[in-house]
Amino acid sequence: MAEEESSFVRRHWEGYKEFWGERFSFFDNYSPFIKRDKPLPSWSPADVGEFIASDPLHGPTLKTAREAAKFGAVGGLIGAVSTAGVAWKYSRSLHGTALSFGAGAVFGWTFGQEVANHWLQLYRLDTMASQVKFMEWWQNKFEGQS
Repeated sequence: MAEEESSFVRRHWEGYKEFWGERFSFFDNYSPFIKRDKPLPSWSPADVGEFIASDPLHGPTLKTAREAAKFGAVGGLIGAVSTAGVAWKYSRSLHGTALSFGAGAVFGWTFGQEVANHWLQLYRLDTMASQVKFMEWWQNKFEGQS
């Protein structure tokens, strides 16, 4: 009986792992760059610009993805300031204002990313592939120098 329960639980656990493993498979794309003995150094905007200029296929996609991040940052700033301002105006509560600031930043960032997704038509691009290609390019460039 205990073995039947164990196999029931094990079957459901394996199904659960498989289900979420498929949804978070993007971690596998970045693991060669994250799980390194010696981490990659930081890159500068000039390095990103060099990659964009050198790769005609993935460069424009990476440039568009970087523009989308600006939409998210602006949305986060607007969301944070506006919700914190409303909270402070009506409650004069410091902790409520801080929580509103944080929540507004998250909601604003999310809304900004959605706007960027439609405005820049990111749904037509494979931004993850371009980011992985950039990481491969940066790794090759870094290892070529050392």
